[in-house]
Amino acid sequence: MISRRRALAFAAAAPLLTRCLFDRSAVRVGSKNFTESFVIAEIYAQSLESSGMHVERLFNLGSTQIAIAAMQRGNIDLYPEYTGTALIDVLHLPPISNSRAAFDVVARAFRQRYGIVWLTPSPMNDSQALATTRAVAARHGLATLSDCARAASRLRLATIQEFLARPDGLPGLQRYYGGFAFRQIRTYDIALKYRALLEGAADVASAFSTDGAIATDGLVVLRDDRHFWSAYNVAPVVRAPALAARPQIAAVLDAVSPRITDRTAQMMNAQVEHAQADPADVAAAFLKR
Repeated sequence: MISRRRALAFAAAAPLLTRCLFDRSAVRVGSKNFTESFVIAEIYAQSLESSGMHVERLFNLGSTQIAIAAMQRGNIDLYPEYTGTALIDVLHLPPISNSRAAFDVVARAFRQRYGIVWLTPSPMNDSQALATTRAVAARHGLATLSDCARAASRLRLATIQEFLARPDGLPGLQRYYGGFAFRQIRTYDIALKYRALLEGAADVASAFSTDGAIATDGLVVLRDDRHFWSAYNVAPVVRAPALAARPQIAAVLDAVSPRITDRTAQMMNAQVEHAQADPADVAAAFLKR
């Protein structure tokens, strides 16, 4: 999947996966290397701890491929994964916009191929998106991706380089919707594309639907009215042997996952990325609520 948002440099949290000794009595919770993954992994870890389990955190693993390799080696027992990432980047299958259908495909394939079990997914769907300001949306009549496809010749797009090449990025939008011939396209670092939007240097920005900036800056996410983009619901994925050894993991995480919504994720991401809160504190506040 496209690099989702600015990664945090928590050097102290980065695991040394080549080390020989792990605490085999602990549930080893991993995360990838971006804000949302840190926060959700903390929610999982703290939930397990509150149920009496001993947890070892091995966060900031890096890419999806590294996380899956760590699972296969037994270096971690579980981590948060997205159905769309598993579907497109791991299984190399076409996007599936229906959340239930996407989950069923990846759950079955991961169990058969990797011995990894998908637990209950969250309603939070961190799908790809296009976002704009309320002023631009009103000026150009933008509410849906179809609206944007038609108006693109008058609009400037701020995006990251990868969005311009991926089949589920701009090329896919152009094939599926038609149009999307933007007046100007400029690429930015992940953290700077929203600044371009807010400062008037762009009219539309590529986004992910749970980005913190959507909440803090009051942005409008254009509705995917023709259901092009894949579902990206997050869920705990657990090594089957770890789950067999501690079946209570499923009960604990299945109870918390339904509480993680799009709006909740936006606010938690914003607290970390804009207010510099610690992901562990943000996760604790979420669980207290």
